Amino acid sequence: MKDALLLVDVINHFEHEDGDRLLESFRVRHEGLVRALENARAEGAPVVYANDNFGVWDGDGPRLVRQALEGRGAELVEAVAPRDDDAFVVKPRYSAFDHTPLELILRDLEAERLLLAGASTEGCVAQTAIDARELGFKVTVLSEACATVDERIERVALEYLEAVAGVRIERSAAR
Repeated sequence: MKDALLLVDVINHFEHEDGDRLLESFRVRHEGLVRALENARAEGAPVVYANDNFGVWDGDGPRLVRQALEGRGAELVEAVAPRDDDAFVVKPRYSAFDHTPLELILRDLEAERLLLAGASTEGCVAQTAIDARELGFKVTVLSEACATVDERIERVALEYLEAVAGVRIERSAAR
């Protein structure tokens, strides 16, 4: 089975309503995120980024990366920033599949199982996981590689994903 690592909203400047809480969680979970990325690269799994457009409709992924590298948490973002050969999708909604070419990219990569990491677990990661399952992908959420703005709601979201949506939850990013 061919895996792909899908990183949701890891390119962030943390200058938004939940930015402080998300940045704090991003710091705590950063090691798991870096480990997930290193594992995927070592195994030769494709790495795909899906990132919020922050209301700017130009689809300019490199601009988003530059802005994040100039913002709060830049040292954290730098460690997980995309390489030139990584796919990068700019998304306008919670799910990385909603109005994006993500499914086409993943099918072209022949991905069967998505390893999901990013921010926030209870928001964009959960919505992306649900849509991925609906599209027939096997999905594993790497919970130690996901940041949250509310740990209680995150627990509920992970329980729902596992019990109802058929998503596997991996509580250790060191597969």
